[in-house]
Amino acid sequence: MIMIQIKDAVTRLPEVRFDLPVNWTIDKGEQWAVIGPNGAGKTILSEMLQRKYALQTGEISCDFAGKSNELIRSITFKDIYSLADCRNSYYQQRWNATETEEMPIVEDLLKDFKGQDDLQEMLSLFGVEESLPKKIIFLSSGELRKFLIVRTLLFHPRLIILDNPFIGLDAPSRDLLNSMLQKMSQLKGTQIVLLLSNPNDIPEMITHVLPVENKSLLPVMSREAFLNDQKLQDRLFPQPTGEINLPEEALPKTSQHEVTLRMENIHIKYGTRTILKDLNWEIRNGEKWALLGPNGSGKSTLLSLVYADNPQSYANTLYLFDRKRGTGESIWEIKSRIGYVSPEMHLFYKENVPAINVVASGFFDSIGLYRKCNDQQKETALTWMKVFSISELKDRPFLTLSSGEQRLVLLARAFVKNPDLIILDEPLHGLDAYNKRQAARIIDKFCQRKGKTLIYVTHYPQELPACVNNKFVLKKII
Repeated sequence: MIMIQIKDAVTRLPEVRFDLPVNWTIDKGEQWAVIGPNGAGKTILSEMLQRKYALQTGEISCDFAGKSNELIRSITFKDIYSLADCRNSYYQQRWNATETEEMPIVEDLLKDFKGQDDLQEMLSLFGVEESLPKKIIFLSSGELRKFLIVRTLLFHPRLIILDNPFIGLDAPSRDLLNSMLQKMSQLKGTQIVLLLSNPNDIPEMITHVLPVENKSLLPVMSREAFLNDQKLQDRLFPQPTGEINLPEEALPKTSQHEVTLRMENIHIKYGTRTILKDLNWEIRNGEKWALLGPNGSGKSTLLSLVYADNPQSYANTLYLFDRKRGTGESIWEIKSRIGYVSPEMHLFYKENVPAINVVASGFFDSIGLYRKCNDQQKETALTWMKVFSISELKDRPFLTLSSGEQRLVLLARAFVKNPDLIILDEPLHGLDAYNKRQAARIIDKFCQRKGKTLIYVTHYPQELPACVNNKFVLKKII
């Protein structure tokens, strides 16, 4: 029996139009994965399901009564805006906030579900209970994503669309999400549509796979058929080949410092909550490190100390580039030597300016471009966009790009000034399988330059670039 159907649909807006009229039928009991590379049209297709676009021809029909926006729910990376109130915030605010500020706590956002039979079960199953007393702005991006998924499931929609739901989650949380979706589909009758960019993310519960390529729908397949069709996977996500040509170093001299970073007995506390305790870590010039740990273990807090966003660095003993923090250096002197990308920066980068301006803003460490680039800087920014194969996006407004395309722009921004230290916090977040491999190759190539130090954060150790040969693991303080 048909649950929802798109029949011969053509959108009025040409920029969100598929090559051919869209035909897609979801029957009751089916669980779908829509899979394809970044920019292929997966998000457009999901928004058609939600009737977000006016149609020039065709129709969209469903079998359930009621408001479709209540019975069809979606979760994307950008939806964290609604929880973190990012529209009225800036990304450093998380580190400058205090426990006394007027910000909602997690428990407040669940008050509409009090008394619901499965509320406690869901909170416990997905490990959200420990986050209940926290202010929402203090949650890590992974914790925010977990909470957003739980909160959406509590609405018991008929259809839930999840855009790359596994990114930002540690391995136990990914396993929990799989079991949670399986249980919801079995007990509550909720059907799932996953928008995925990596074949390895297709869970066992999926019954149908819809490949998408260049705004074209390919034939529907079973999960098993898709995973066994290596030729199709290689077509959608080819192996990167060819030489990587990085821009010439503007200042091809090796930094002469010995210690890039040294932390001595670091202690970070917000109110009654201890985030980091008695932490010691030294990174010498040119070393390549992985920073690992579960969601909520303090990885982003630690990095905020290094990148000079967290004022608590002044209350701790911290050395950067052989110099003790707080001995007269400016924040901008520190940032000028660091290239940085993180889920927090991505979340709060709300400037709807041409993508090349976002890349160029890396020269000035600003969110938005408020200074004029010289000709050399413009050329370097465009060259880095070519390195990441996104030069065709240079004039596109940043907020109109897909989440994966935005992440590639922010990656180019991190490298544009040829920094001594590269901090990459979940840098492959939202990228398809091809771009993950290519980005790892670019990082490796850059790190071959003398005097380049790397801190790399990931929940997927298999995605670490080959150059990483040290690891530092944080444990969550309960």
